[in-house]
Amino acid sequence: MDDHLPAPDATAHPHPEVRRARPDDLPRIVELMREHAAYEKAAPPAPDVADRLGPLLFGAAEQPRLHCVVARLADGEVIGYATCSAEVSTWDAREYLHMDCLFLRDGTRGHGLGRQLFDAVVAVARDLGLTEVQWQTPVWNQGAVRFYNRLGGGAKEKLRYTLTVPPTG
Repeated sequence: MDDHLPAPDATAHPHPEVRRARPDDLPRIVELMREHAAYEKAAPPAPDVADRLGPLLFGAAEQPRLHCVVARLADGEVIGYATCSAEVSTWDAREYLHMDCLFLRDGTRGHGLGRQLFDAVVAVARDLGLTEVQWQTPVWNQGAVRFYNRLGGGAKEKLRYTLTVPPTG
């Protein structure tokens, strides 16, 4: 994937760009993660999340475990991000790209940047040789549901569960 992608509607935000995240973006990504968690009424990320996230995004591995793209204004302010990673579907017996997060700050939605972030995620899938992207959104987030429907995504009726694995002993 090219480091820089075509700019979205420049009338809304002069010369925004969507590009792969760089190590110096990490503090801002973490700030956006906190805003994202608050928006979704979820617990905030742990205080040490940057220490754990950095190696996943920018570690020594030739292919990072986690990919991140950011939306950035001409003045350098990072106003959105999307993260994704390759996962495996047992039923299909193949890999797909799982988009874990796509978030834009309040006041920056509705100007084409979300579409640019999503297109950048699709470009990551292509770069990895994957032919499908999967993601989820809270059912109450009707703005996101409409956005993903406009992108051509198909919703599946499933519940997402989580479980904290207790330590042994």
